[in-house]
Amino acid sequence: MMDHARDLASVQEATERLLSAAGALDNAAVTDESRLPGWTRGHVLAHLARNADALVNVLEGRPMYVSGEARDADIERDAPRPLDAHLADVRESAARFGRVAAAPADWSRTVELRNGVTDSASRVPFRRWAEVGLHHVDLGIGYELEDLGDEFTERETDFLARRFLGRSDVPATRLTDGTRAWSTGREADAPEITVTGAPADLLGWLAGRRDGAALTVAGGALPKLPPL
Repeated sequence: MMDHARDLASVQEATERLLSAAGALDNAAVTDESRLPGWTRGHVLAHLARNADALVNVLEGRPMYVSGEARDADIERDAPRPLDAHLADVRESAARFGRVAAAPADWSRTVELRNGVTDSASRVPFRRWAEVGLHHVDLGIGYELEDLGDEFTERETDFLARRFLGRSDVPATRLTDGTRAWSTGREADAPEITVTGAPADLLGWLAGRRDGAALTVAGGALPKLPPL
């Protein structure tokens, strides 16, 4: 069972951490490339703000985005703004999400996200935590996957491993950091491939943030994962 209240507190902490770090930038730095191909830091900050509003829509029973095209257009529209505008937007949209998520609700209900994906409402705060944490790393301003913390890293690794579970285009794979283990890929009686590495490296590969060069692979080549 997800502890949505605890996750909401973690979202707030992660948001304040990001805002504090981004506040040290300047307008020129906002226009520099982020670690996400084709996106500046402004794109990342704009996406974070619009994602908060999108998750408000989810919790209130509306479509997450009007359309994929509208989502992309909103990010492109907002990306060139000066730093102060980005910081205010991220802060205010996060506050809107926090207010809606703090209201009494049936957290066991099923909600719909993008592309027909459904999930328990109780998982939405963790999804927002993942957005804030991973995109903080994507800004490329000194916050790394290793800084995300053990709890987050383990839970997001589990989430992403489950996301690829049952995919016929991913070989049956066992992931391990030497202490914990996860299964992903297509169904099989035994894993075809074992991937071993540090927690941050496993998460980085699953999340598309690292190429997997730091991982050890047995049984074949490192699987190519579908885009998230």
